[in-house]
Amino acid sequence: MARPRPSGGHIHVPVAIAVAAVLLSSLRPAAAQTEAEVLVAFRDTLRGPDGAPPGPLRNWGTPGPCRGNSSSWYGVSCHGNGTVQGLQLERLGLAGAAPDLAALAVLPGLRALSLSDNALTGAFPNVSALAVLKMLYLSRNRLSGVIPEGTFGPMRGLRKLHLAFNEFSGPVPGSITSPRLLELSLANNRFEGPLPDFSQPELRFVDVSNNNLSGPIPAGLNRFNSSMFAGNKFLCGKPLDVECDGTGAPRTGMSTMMKIAIALIVLGVILCTVGIATGVLGRRRKPRRRATSETLGSGDQMPSNPTLKTAPAVNIENAASTSHPRAGAAGAAGGAAAAKRQRRDEHGRLVFIQEGRTRFEIEDLLRASAEVLGSGNFGSSYKATLCEGPAVVVKRFKDMNGVGREDFSEHMRRLGRLAHPNLLPLVAYLYKKEEKLLVTDYVVNGSLAQLLHGNRGSLLDWGKRLRIIKGAARGLSHLYDELPMLTVPHGHLKSSNVLLDGAFEAVLSDYALVPVVTSQIAAQVMVAYKAPECIAPHGKPSKKSDVWSLGILILEVLTGKFPANYLRQGRQSTDLAGWVQSVVTEERTSEVFDKDITGARGYEADMVKLLQVGLGCCDADVDRRLDLKAVIARIDEIREPEPAADSPSSS
Repeated sequence: MARPRPSGGHIHVPVAIAVAAVLLSSLRPAAAQTEAEVLVAFRDTLRGPDGAPPGPLRNWGTPGPCRGNSSSWYGVSCHGNGTVQGLQLERLGLAGAAPDLAALAVLPGLRALSLSDNALTGAFPNVSALAVLKMLYLSRNRLSGVIPEGTFGPMRGLRKLHLAFNEFSGPVPGSITSPRLLELSLANNRFEGPLPDFSQPELRFVDVSNNNLSGPIPAGLNRFNSSMFAGNKFLCGKPLDVECDGTGAPRTGMSTMMKIAIALIVLGVILCTVGIATGVLGRRRKPRRRATSETLGSGDQMPSNPTLKTAPAVNIENAASTSHPRAGAAGAAGGAAAAKRQRRDEHGRLVFIQEGRTRFEIEDLLRASAEVLGSGNFGSSYKATLCEGPAVVVKRFKDMNGVGREDFSEHMRRLGRLAHPNLLPLVAYLYKKEEKLLVTDYVVNGSLAQLLHGNRGSLLDWGKRLRIIKGAARGLSHLYDELPMLTVPHGHLKSSNVLLDGAFEAVLSDYALVPVVTSQIAAQVMVAYKAPECIAPHGKPSKKSDVWSLGILILEVLTGKFPANYLRQGRQSTDLAGWVQSVVTEERTSEVFDKDITGARGYEADMVKLLQVGLGCCDADVDRRLDLKAVIARIDEIREPEPAADSPSSS
């Protein structure tokens, strides 16, 4: 029998409470995800070369990503209030389609995102949900296809957009002209059609070279260098030397630059003809000039038009001075003026030596949140977290006056051309007579010295320690190959100058500074000058002094002992190598190895092999000391532990 409905339309009280609870629960928002949960979920969508999330990201977990403005999570930077500021997930081998970036929209403080230097494929990711993002870096991937017109419309605060070296096609979206845009890099893609109008007064860097763009260059871009538009054969207008016709297409015919080039060629032919004629006349008149010179007194001048010298000129100034004294003076004056202008432009300013790097000024460093990393023999190091960009390290050097400004700048440019995964690139420098600043990237896991001697040695199992040594040796080998003119290509190889990236790979820093410091300072503070051949009376470094430093580093990694505790400059056999040799001689080899080394079971013989390499590097007799090629060959023969043998923290 059916229960009668209550009269008057009233619902029974318990039922009313239940219905109200359901309604309230439907209106109540779900529990907000923590930033840690958001990042871990995002991490789990990423795929490295092995199909799993990249190794450096496996330490994402607990505690949360930020503690104040610092983070122990790989690639994460933080605001001072403890919220996530940026993700720098570069060079991780990320593959497959670009991840769903909209999942990061719930991070209220996210301002910078970089997935550059990976192997991402497919379409441009949907970034419209990241309305507060200021910096987006996706360069050097394999992304392709057309970027929808309105993609960047919601991102009104976008400051820096780098999409170079992909395979994007179609028109450049008009929404890319964010009102606050500072930097735009679209180079080496397949963009086509006209460029949108740019009128941002703060725009300071644009590179659209090597695309299929066409039409006139917008007036807002004609203040940039012409190289930023090269490789687009259908672009016209300033700053290119290609005029536009009435339809906005490049005007056919000879360009102004071509006309100038032809005029210079014609002028050169004329001057060459005149020079040949002058030389012929000079040779014909030579006997008479010799007779005339013999009759002139010693105080008389030779004619001011000597015969043309045909020896090859070393440079423009020398060529001018050998052909005519006045021309030489003018050329020298012009070269000096140019050098003076360059010195004036660079004085007190950061000089960037890496192409495509985000530019900033010294004022940006002063405004950045700073953290003292340490103070060494040369000076202090600071971590600066820029308001708009990744963290960098600024090293301040006071005793670096071994050469003048021009030689210093040339050496810095030489270092800027070095590229190796085990060398820390030099980003920028500042030259002032009283001090120098060198700017490099911040490396997330700090220095090897900090981990070995800061009660964190257990993080470095046998597999990591072996890979660190192999990486350091390869980085040193690259310096030997690229800087053969230097007796000690590194000069300051020690554990505090071996940095560890997110995968605990070795990255060498403070290398090749010997040429720019005085010999006295080098002898006092640089590690290579502690080698036995340097501390002997009238000693000096050799090509194997860096090898000695590498040997000490190997022994430090294996023993966990700080070399300075064993070093007594001026006395033989009192360094770390001497102590190790004495223990080995007494057949107490097992006592040598650091007790914090884990994952070494079954690899004891390999550890002994590496120990012997270290001792071979530290032979006091330079002739018997191993050379670097032999060192690398012997290290490479040592097997690395299988992944299962490593500790879970290895990556």
